[in-house]
Amino acid sequence: MPRPVVLVLNGPNLNMLGVREPEIYGTQTLDDVEQMCRDAADRLGLDVDCRQSNHEGEMVTWIQNSFGRISGLVINAGAYTHTSIAIHDALKLYGGAIPIAEVHITDPKTREKFRHFSYIEELAFARYAGHGVMGYVRALEALAERLGKM
Repeated sequence: MPRPVVLVLNGPNLNMLGVREPEIYGTQTLDDVEQMCRDAADRLGLDVDCRQSNHEGEMVTWIQNSFGRISGLVINAGAYTHTSIAIHDALKLYGGAIPIAEVHITDPKTREKFRHFSYIEELAFARYAGHGVMGYVRALEALAERLGKM
């Protein structure tokens, strides 16, 4: 029986993890995060499709093209969290049909005021912010539980 597939989608600047402001975001790279997600998914009986883009339209296309093909979605939209109605609308395509978990390495609500609002939060069943890169693992665990894999 095929394992449920979870799209792990990362937005702008997350390709610079480990280099960009390590005092805030840590020293682990995006490759490290993706490997951590693959390891967690394997332990949880899931498959993951990890992607990162600095381009809003590309992220929208990936969300749209995944419709009917994935069982869950983990998204760290980076700065697009606070600005992208397009990503919000693409995620609404799922209409609650799959669980969506929002992840942020830091907690945006404790940072600059412009980071306090999320266009994704109302669409997500779970939000992990301020847990470092372990937020991705927690999100996958919550998805596995929601999908009946735990």
